[in-house]
Amino acid sequence: MTEQEKIDALWLETARLTEAGELRRLSGAFARFVASLGGASPAMLLAATVLSELEGHGHSCLQLTDLAGDPAALLGWTEEQWQGLAATVAPLPKTAKAWATQLAACEQVWKVGDLDYGEPLVFDGERLYLRRYWRDETVVAASIRARAAGTRAVDAAKVHSWLDLLFFSQRATEKPNWQKLACAVALRGSVAIITGGPGTGKTYTVARLLALLFATAPDAARQRIALAAPTGKAAARLKQSIDKALTELAERVGEALPLRQLTERMGAARTLHSLLGARPDTRSFAHHAGNPLDVDVLIVDEASMVHLEMMASLLDALPPGAVLILLGDKDQLASVEAGAVLGDLCHNAQSGGYSQETADYVRVASGEELPAEFLGSAGPLAQQTVMLRHSRRFGGPIGQLALAVNAGDAEEAEAVLRNGDAAQVRWIERAHQHHVVNLALEGYQPYLALLVDRPAGSAHEDWVRSVLGRFESFRILCAVREGEWGVSGLNTAIEQRLEAAGLLRRGGEWYVGRPVMVTRNDYGTGVFNGDIGLTLSDPARPGSLRVYFMEGDAVRSVLATRLRNVETAFAMTVHKSQGSEFRHTVLVLPEDRHGILTRELVYTGITRASAEFTLVSPAGSVLAEAVARRTHRASGLRSLIER
Repeated sequence: MTEQEKIDALWLETARLTEAGELRRLSGAFARFVASLGGASPAMLLAATVLSELEGHGHSCLQLTDLAGDPAALLGWTEEQWQGLAATVAPLPKTAKAWATQLAACEQVWKVGDLDYGEPLVFDGERLYLRRYWRDETVVAASIRARAAGTRAVDAAKVHSWLDLLFFSQRATEKPNWQKLACAVALRGSVAIITGGPGTGKTYTVARLLALLFATAPDAARQRIALAAPTGKAAARLKQSIDKALTELAERVGEALPLRQLTERMGAARTLHSLLGARPDTRSFAHHAGNPLDVDVLIVDEASMVHLEMMASLLDALPPGAVLILLGDKDQLASVEAGAVLGDLCHNAQSGGYSQETADYVRVASGEELPAEFLGSAGPLAQQTVMLRHSRRFGGPIGQLALAVNAGDAEEAEAVLRNGDAAQVRWIERAHQHHVVNLALEGYQPYLALLVDRPAGSAHEDWVRSVLGRFESFRILCAVREGEWGVSGLNTAIEQRLEAAGLLRRGGEWYVGRPVMVTRNDYGTGVFNGDIGLTLSDPARPGSLRVYFMEGDAVRSVLATRLRNVETAFAMTVHKSQGSEFRHTVLVLPEDRHGILTRELVYTGITRASAEFTLVSPAGSVLAEAVARRTHRASGLRSLIER
């Protein structure tokens, strides 16, 4: 076959895969765009197709070793699907080195170090990138590397005395006290990463870190502190948690430290989009290197949800002298969009890798002794990373289940589900959709009952707050969006069942009691992607409906007719649930045919539950398969940081 015949065969196969729903339309279109520029071989056009498709799976680059081997698993394809595509342009290079030769010869690939003519593809260190993801990884790596390289002068003895005061109630049996240690570590650098599972006290720790910064900074009264998170709900929870912790702490320390001033001076927590100044119809932000953020300390919660492009924008806008503190659970699902930034940044967190210099500093500054197994030489960033290891809230069967899943122990996870306290964990195996619908009828009945039986004499806002509180106590989480086990299928089935039970009256798209999730930022109405609200009657305008949202302790509302980018939210994806917590969480697993189910997804679903967890699956084997499958996202971030 001639090269043109191979290219024609490639276009036919990509079109077939696109129509079958196995390939994004964008992936084939991108390869055709590269072809239109000229100078690309059939093999290179195949590589461009695969690279674009991987971006849709969250990968920021394509490792040449994967391309030379078998990228079917990364693509979520069968071996036959990959071979069918590869055969169109065969023979393909068989090694990473042979692929590197192909890349170097392609006019549309820029090899880092050569003259840059703005080619759409970038080849850097055995990795092929779409240019914008290479740029984003480079920005993040350079900023983190610079921030981790230097340390600030710290009066360790003074820090020690303050930490003893701030951690007065900690149990002496916990050695080392990782929370106390994290504060000491974070104080000496311009970046700190605090990771840990539910109940390990990330916000409890950062509240004490803020108090420590307030107590030791020479210009504490002028410190500008900003709180942010990827979603509105996560931002509100961060602010609530820190305010509560600082208020409790102020009562304990008394006049020794005017913490109420610190609480009053901190503004509301904001979404990252709002913090950076997102603008309609553009990916750029108002704040960037030329117009940096006006902050001295920035705390970002739920950092596992922050995708690569957002982290690059954030670091670009952060002043060099500001302190960045990232909080998050490294074992949760990575962001929906490309990148697994938190996972890349704290890949050494489990083992520590602390230098002797760090151990000596920690001993003096906090009185904590780092165990020998956590010593090593993992590099500068590891010295500014602390993993919290003791959960004070998340115990019992739910905690045991989460630990088993996180450890990849499917046998133990199944044992906990089958033999644990049925009031806390349940497993409905060989389930049908009606099992989920029945759980929804039981779980949502309390909030729906309030709609028809409003307490006498209650103020409207107090009543709305009660309804929202009851709704937020229960949620159904799905791994997929489509099908009878997905968000769309279950939302329809649940609506029909609740209406049949007389708990809802649907007269159209909008109806009293409809829960909705915002799916796109709307700056005109002040609602953001991931916000969840309830549709209720407008007391001021009979016949009108408003959607009510909680913002911390406050209630705000928007006319239903003004919300265009929303979807019903009786069921939602696990991804969208990050940053939330429900008293009873139901996790619905489908029959997995595309590698969608992973250990991280199951762990994230479990850890949304505070008191009761129910797993629903069509077959028992689905859980074991998911627990055995870890998320792997191709990335060059770690290599770029260590370069």
